[in-house]
Amino acid sequence: LTPARILVLFVSVGVFFFAIGIYDPLFELCGTGVSVPLLGFGATIGRGVKEAIESEGAIGILSGGLSSSAVGITASLLLGIIISAFVRGRPKKM
Repeated sequence: LTPARILVLFVSVGVFFFAIGIYDPLFELCGTGVSVPLLGFGATIGRGVKEAIESEGAIGILSGGLSSSAVGITASLLLGIIISAFVRGRPKKM
């Protein structure tokens, strides 16, 4: 498994857990251990889509996930830009 596939798998599992209703009880049982960045991010996307569908209808499928996870996406982009200003990348030697 490549890192990209693992990332997609964990985010999808988070959405799936939220969709079938076991994420919240699992969060109550395990606490912050289940809200690791990838599973928690997936559950946040699922929660945002659910709320947007309830308030906006079918268009919420497209807008809900992004609006609920905008803070996390923005923070990761800004931190990436800040760190790239201080760290110099090198080509990988083979």
